[in-house]
Amino acid sequence: MAMDRLIQNIIEKQNPTVVGLDPKLDYIPKQILDAAFAKEGETLRGAAEAVLAYNKGIIDAVCGIVPAVKPQCAYYEAFGWEGMRVLAETVSYAKGKGMFVILDGKRNDIGSTMEAYAGAHLGIVKVGANEYEPFGGDALTVNGYLGTDGIGPLLGVCAARDRGVFVLVKTSNPSSGELQDRKLEGGETVYEAMAAKCEEWGAGSVGAFGYSAVGAVVGATWPKELAALRRLMPHTMILVPGYGAQGGGASDAAGAFDEKGLGAVVNSSRAVLTAWKKKGDDGNRFAECAAEEAIRMREDLKTVLPARIG
Repeated sequence: MAMDRLIQNIIEKQNPTVVGLDPKLDYIPKQILDAAFAKEGETLRGAAEAVLAYNKGIIDAVCGIVPAVKPQCAYYEAFGWEGMRVLAETVSYAKGKGMFVILDGKRNDIGSTMEAYAGAHLGIVKVGANEYEPFGGDALTVNGYLGTDGIGPLLGVCAARDRGVFVLVKTSNPSSGELQDRKLEGGETVYEAMAAKCEEWGAGSVGAFGYSAVGAVVGATWPKELAALRRLMPHTMILVPGYGAQGGGASDAAGAFDEKGLGAVVNSSRAVLTAWKKKGDDGNRFAECAAEEAIRMREDLKTVLPARIG
């Protein structure tokens, strides 16, 4: 089961973190950009090639430290079809290094449209007598606010292809409470109702570690709510954004974990990707700086976790 694979990677590396691959061009060292533009010009293809070279450097540096990466689809879509090609190549490269890949697409639709999203990001697409895996992610972030009609099409793909999903529950952004904190007729909040649905949707896919194929996204920027949701969702793996650049720290993320230090994976994007800038490097050590930040994050989280995870 997909979440079992993620958890096994976490245990092996003793590190419950994921690096977000959100590569803005101004995160990429000048020498990488110059090389790509010299070959392809200042074009969408040139930009995409720079992103791919940068991503490979980051992946090479952190694959022995971090169990997973999380490419944010928007940063690749920004470069058109060339960016989407690079997204597929990035996924393939990371998986080739043994990493679990969470595609951060926050997809949301129903019926055949959601089936198309599921096939594209997690499953296969048939072309005549042939089958192709377009992107090959291990998991996909999704918006569950269309209800079971939007999640149902994913569950079959998750079961057939050993994949997982992370459903938006309590997001890290400041205005999330405008809707997510609203109280329903029974007194529970909207995000609590969504958490309950995650447990319901995942009930048939609980794996060896006690977590289902249906995870949840809960921000470290809401530590009190995060701890409460951990109790409310005992079988739901939590993807925790909001650490680092968004202001969350180890103590804020601590409530996401169970007593074994499992049940959650904490994301950091900008702090890892721009570590070379913060260290005053000229870009030649961008990958080494990323690895150093990934280690710092791991050690920070260990201060709130059991001596041995798992």
